[in-house]
Amino acid sequence: FRMIRGETSPEGGSITIGKGLKIGSVAQEAPGGPETLLEVVLAADVERTALLDEAEHATDPNRIAEIQTRLVDIDAHSAPARAAMILHGLGFDAAAQARPCSSFSGGWRMRVALAAVLFAEPGLLLLDEPTNYLDLEGTLWLMDYLARYPHTVLVISHDRDLLNTSVDQILHLDQAKLVLYRGGYDQFEKLRTEKQMLLQKMAKKQDEERKHLQAFVDRFK
Repeated sequence: FRMIRGETSPEGGSITIGKGLKIGSVAQEAPGGPETLLEVVLAADVERTALLDEAEHATDPNRIAEIQTRLVDIDAHSAPARAAMILHGLGFDAAAQARPCSSFSGGWRMRVALAAVLFAEPGLLLLDEPTNYLDLEGTLWLMDYLARYPHTVLVISHDRDLLNTSVDQILHLDQAKLVLYRGGYDQFEKLRTEKQMLLQKMAKKQDEERKHLQAFVDRFK
C-alpha cells in the first residue's frame, strides 16, 4: 500500500498509476480535534470544501457560475446527508455525529477516519484490515457498502466473511508469485485446492514417466 501511495519505492520493477486516479486510504492517525464527526467527514471531500470556501469570497460572476455548476456536478448539496448515512452505518447516531472527535476513544475515532475515506469515494480505495475497529453491526454494514462500492477497492484482510461477501477477486501471493482467482475467499480456497491436487497428479505422472525412461536407459545402455 505504501508503494501504491508513493511513500516508498519497490526494490525492483515499477508501479504505474492511471493519470488523475484518486487514491484513498484510512488515515494512520485518528482525528481528534474539536471538529464534530460530521465536519471531519465532510472535510474529506477536498474539492467540495475548497469550492464552498471560494464561493463565500468569489466576486467574479463567471467564476461564481463555474463554482455553482461544479457543486451541482459533484452533488455537493446532498453531501451532509451522505456523510451522516455513512457515520450512522458505522455506529454513530445523530447526537454522536454532532459531538467533537476529541470526546471519543481511539477506536471510535478510527471509525471516523474510515467514514471519511468512504465519503471521499476515491477511484482506488485501499483498506487494511478495515473491520478491526468495528462491532458486528458495523462490520455487516461495511460488507454491504463495499459490495456496492462504485469504484475499485483493494483490501488486505483476515476476515473471511468480509472476503466472501464484498470481494470478487483474490490475489494470492505464494513463493514470490501472484495468482489472481475469481470469486470470494471460499471459492479461492476451493480452486486453489483443486489446482494443488492437479499439480500433484501431474508431478506423480512425470515421476512415473521418468522412472520408466530410466529403466529403459538402464536396460539398453
